[in-house]
Amino acid sequence: MFGLSELAIVLIVIAVVVGVRKLPELTRSAGRSARILKAEARAMKESEPVPEAADREPRVIRGEAVRRDPPAAGDQGPAGRG
Repeated sequence: MFGLSELAIVLIVIAVVVGVRKLPELTRSAGRSARILKAEARAMKESEPVPEAADREPRVIRGEAVRRDPPAAGDQGPAGRG
């Protein structure tokens, strides 16, 4: 019976044999993806740092409280009127 490492080697060999034609295209695509990821990571590091939550003052949002009374016994709401 095959162990996990032998099975992995067999699957890798099969993938290489079947995918020989696609291998250059796949490696190019992986290289492009790695370059894009690296550039995005660099851009995030260079962007303005966001202050920590502990350093910021609390944000105050002004508003008004609205009290909703329960509907009266015979009231069916806006859809029932008219």
